[in-house]
Formats: sequence, C-alpha cells, structure tokens
Amino acid sequence: MAGNSYGTLFRITTFGESHGEALGGIIDGCPSGIAIDLEAIQFEMSRRKPGQSAIVTQRKEPDDVQFLSGIFEGKTTGTPIGFIIPNTNQKSDDYSHIKDNYRPSHADYVYEKKYGVRDYRGGGRSSARETASRVVAGAIAKQMLPEIKINAYVSSVGPIFLEKPYQELDFSKTESNPVRCPDEASAIIMEEYIRDIRKQGDTVGGTVSCVIQNVPIGLGEPVFDKLHAELGKAMLSINAVKGFEFGSGFEGVKMKGSEHNDLYNPDGTTKTNLSGGIQGGISNGMDIYFRVAFKPVATIMQKQESLDNKGNITEMTGKGRHDPCVVPRAVPIVEAMAAIVLADFYLINKTYLK
Repeated sequence: MAGNSYGTLFRITTFGESHGEALGGIIDGCPSGIAIDLEAIQFEMSRRKPGQSAIVTQRKEPDDVQFLSGIFEGKTTGTPIGFIIPNTNQKSDDYSHIKDNYRPSHADYVYEKKYGVRDYRGGGRSSARETASRVVAGAIAKQMLPEIKINAYVSSVGPIFLEKPYQELDFSKTESNPVRCPDEASAIIMEEYIRDIRKQGDTVGGTVSCVIQNVPIGLGEPVFDKLHAELGKAMLSINAVKGFEFGSGFEGVKMKGSEHNDLYNPDGTTKTNLSGGIQGGISNGMDIYFRVAFKPVATIMQKQESLDNKGNITEMTGKGRHDPCVVPRAVPIVEAMAAIVLADFYLINKTYLK
C-alpha cells in the first residue's frame, strides 16, 4: 500500500490499523532544538480521542503517545521522531458480521478488490482512527510555529448553520461544549440535533471551519504546489471529507470582479479578504480561512441492504461503537493537517533565505 506519507521536508508517515496492536508514525524533517511540550501533545490527542462525550463513539481509548526516538531532554534532536499509540479497547467481535459483507459507502469493497484482502475489524487501515497519528504530527508542527494561530471549529451540523462570521467569534469558547462550536446558542441546538439523530440509529454530517492567523507572507510554491492546493489535499485526505473551499469559495462565483477584488492598504494589507489570505498560491499575510465538509458516518444502526463476497444482496444492521456525527472530533484533525502543511511550507521557504 502506497500513500502513507505526507509532506516534502516536514514529512509524516503513519502506520497501524484500528484494531491492531498500535497506531504510530515517523516524522522526518523536524529541525533540532525545538522544545517539545508533551502535555500539549496529549491535550490535542484528548480532543480527538473517542469516548470523550455522549455524542461521540463510546470506544474508550486513552490515546497515550509513546515517543521512541527523536526527542531528548525535552527537545528535538533533528533525527526521525518515532512514536506509537497503543490500542487498548478493541472489540473486534463487533465486526464479525461483516467478515463476508461489504458495508454501504465504506471502503470494504474497494479495499478487497484492490488488494485481494482486507482487515474487516473496524475497517483496518481505512478507519478514521488512523488520524490519531496525524494529530501527534500536527501538535509538533504547531510547536514549530508558535506565532501562527490555528483555530478550527464546527460551523454546521446537518441543516443547522452558524451564520456569524469568524471575526465575531471567541475561539476560547470552542472547547466549552462537546460539539466544539464557539457560539453557545448554536452549540446547544447542534448537540440536541445530534442526540436526536443518534436515537434514530442514524448519522449526520456537517462542516468544520478553520482560521489561520499570523501567517507570514510567502508560504506556498506555485505552480502545482500552491498553498491552497496543499491545504485542499490535506483536508480531502481526512476520512469522510467531501468538500473543501477557502476564501470566498463557491459564493465568489456570484460576485463581480469589482466586488471580489481585495483592494490594498498602504502597508500591503487588504481592505477585504475574499482571497482568503492566499493569492497566486502564496500567503499574503492576511487571515487564511477555509471550510471542510464531512459526510454522515457510513455505519448506521438501521437495517439496510448490503453486498456479500459471493455477489448476493443481503440485509445488515450496523453494530459496534460509532460516531453519530464526526465533526466534533474532526476539529483537532483539521487543525493538525493545517499545521503540517504550514510547517512543511515554512521549511521549504527557508531554503530561499540567505
């Protein structure tokens, strides 16, 4: 299987399966001498881990990170950073009913057709549990770039949208509720909706918005490695993501050029920021903001048609511990992937400096 690494200079390779012994990763390219706050890394892991509230999967995993190399006396050594995250609460029997069946909208069918074999326990490598390793790398990337502020939050759940612009939000309130929406009134409605969906044995999708502030001018490599192109690839690599837009996004098609152009101030900043902080694929120093769309989780606790490995249409009901809505736990993953992209471009940009 190819495609397990991401990044050019700051590079993360992940390994492991949902119900294997452990997940893990190797981070190449992290400069030496970076002070590493292990508690901050564990905090990010706790934001992503299962079982943290009543509206997410109830699988109980501490997601404790064990570093094997690359950190000595609290600082990076410049050598590969190796780590593992042990799996401690597997219930593989929950998936015995799909050993010979392909779940609708899961990767079961295509994995078996591509590789001739699949790990049916929780989806194996295709499980969103793989993203735990990305959060470790993202937490280290954040510590490489402490001046850059990355704040993601839930901006919609199903038909419920947070209409306030991000400039009116207090990001310190994002962690104050299980939905991870910084607007209290919207968060209450979203949480009630997710609870109702769960009672129905169903799932629902939503969006995660992200704002990146204090980004220096010059990150991004035209033509094919534009900053927004890499952010898009990073976000679309996250499980269940179906869409990505930055700046004015799809709403920009409704505007005239005279309305959409960001006019300059004398200091090089712009009066508006419909460009989303990126022009020509290069950061311009303004806030970068984007939105990521997540589909409803494919496993539902309702009867539905499935296909078995003999070509028969069968009936199945989802079992096990699954999220009724993935977006609250996706918030730290979006931040992590954004941090990895920025750390990589930061190192690439340093090659130009004399």
